[in-house]
Amino acid sequence: MSKERAKEKLALEGGLKAVGSIQGKGKPKVGLEEFMAIAERFGFSPETLEKIKTAAETEESDTGPYLANYYSGLKQTKNQELAAVACKVFGVDYAIPTSSGTGALHAAFVAAGVGPGTEVICPAIGFYATAAAVVASNGIPVFSDVDESMQMDPADIENHITDRTVAIAPTHYQGGVCDMPAIMKIARKHKLKVIEDCAQACGGQVKGRYVGTFGDLGCFSISAYKIVGGGEGGLILAKSKRLWERANQWAECGGLWRPVRFARPRYKGELYCGTNYRMSELEAAVNVVQLKKMPATVKRFRAVKQRILKQLKPFREIVPQKINDLEGEVGYILRFFPETIELGEKIVEALEAENISAGIRGSDKRDDWHIYHSMYPITYKQSPTEANCPYRCPLYLKAGGQVEYRMGDCPVADDLFDRSVAISLNQWYNAADCRNIARGINKVLSAYCTADPDAAPWM
Repeated sequence: MSKERAKEKLALEGGLKAVGSIQGKGKPKVGLEEFMAIAERFGFSPETLEKIKTAAETEESDTGPYLANYYSGLKQTKNQELAAVACKVFGVDYAIPTSSGTGALHAAFVAAGVGPGTEVICPAIGFYATAAAVVASNGIPVFSDVDESMQMDPADIENHITDRTVAIAPTHYQGGVCDMPAIMKIARKHKLKVIEDCAQACGGQVKGRYVGTFGDLGCFSISAYKIVGGGEGGLILAKSKRLWERANQWAECGGLWRPVRFARPRYKGELYCGTNYRMSELEAAVNVVQLKKMPATVKRFRAVKQRILKQLKPFREIVPQKINDLEGEVGYILRFFPETIELGEKIVEALEAENISAGIRGSDKRDDWHIYHSMYPITYKQSPTEANCPYRCPLYLKAGGQVEYRMGDCPVADDLFDRSVAISLNQWYNAADCRNIARGINKVLSAYCTADPDAAPWM
C-alpha cells in the first residue's frame, strides 16, 4: 500500500466514505408472492386473486414487511395493539398475546408458581389442555366435580385442597360461565392462586364482569376453533405487573419484554429460562380485528339463545342446564339433561330429522378428552422420560403426594357428560330461525316427554 493511500483521511476525519451507496438490488425477503399466498387462504376466486396481484404489483416493495413482534422499527406492532385492545376491552392493565391458548395456560401456571411437588385443582369437564398445561409445568392436576351447570362445583373444591395445592383452574365450559364469586372466596380463604381457562367462553361475564378478570391470571384461546380468532393464538390477562412479567419471561424465553433487555436481574427470580409462545404478527393482525368484534358477537349469541329459551315449554323428563349468569354467558350451546341416555338418543335423532343440530355422547361412551377419565395423557401418568416427572417427582412423593385417576371419582360429571343433549346455536339466526328452532324442540320433546308447567323452567 502506498504512503499516499495509507494517509487517506478516515470518514470520521472528514474524508470520503468508502461506501457511498449500495448498488446491488434484490427482491424483498417477504414480498408479493407471500402476500398472494395469504390472499389465497381467504378463498378469493382466481379472478379476484389476479386483480389483487395486479394492484399489488404497482407498489414499490423495498425490503418487504417484518412479521415479528420485536425489532420491527414500528411504533406499535400488531401484537402490542392486540395487547392494548385486550386491556381496553376487558378493563385490565396487563395482557400478553401468545401462540395458543395452551401456551397461555402453560405460561400462566408457571407464573403462578406451579412446579414440582404442587397440585392444581381442575374441573372434571373441560378440554384436557388445562390439566396438560399443569403437567407441562411439572405440577399435578387434581380433578374436582361439576354441578348441573357443567362448570366447576364450588361445593366440591375444598374436598381436594391439600398442603400441596397452589392453584385452582376453573374452566368456563362451552360458552357457559363458572360461579366465580364463590370460587374466588374459597381461593382467597386458602390463599390459592386462580388461573381462569376462558378458551371456550371469550366474552362471558359474571355479574357484569368479564371472565378472565376474576382470577390472578386469565387465559384465552383466540383461534379459528373459537368464536374469536382466525388461526392459532392465545391471550393472557394478568392481575399484577409481577405476574405479567413472570408469564412474559416463560412465554418468550428471555428478556425482550424488559426495559433493558439483556441487563442483569432487577429482582430475585426475575429471569429464568422459558420457551417461546410469542404470537406472530400475521395472527395478531387478524386477531386484533377479531377481538374488537367480540362484544357484538357475544351479544348476538346471547340474544339468539334467550329468544329460543323464552319459547320452550317445560317437560317432566327434562332438566335444563343450570345457567350461572343468563345475561353473562356467551350462549352458543343450548343444553339439557333427559332422564336417561336412551331418551336422550331418541331426542337427538328426532331433532336432527327436524334439521336442528344436536348431539349426545350417549351409550357408546366414546373416548373424549373433555371428560377427566378419558384424558389418557393425564390418567396414564406417563412422562416422556424414564424419570416420569412430575408423577414420580421426589418432591411430590416426599410431600405425601400420590394421585390416582379413576372413573367414578367425579360422579356428577360422569352422569351429565354422557346424557346431556347439546344444541349448537348460530349468532346469525334471525327471529324466524329462533321461532322455528324453538318450535322444533317443543315438537320433539312433546313426542317423547310429558309437558308439565311445574317442571324445571328453561330460564
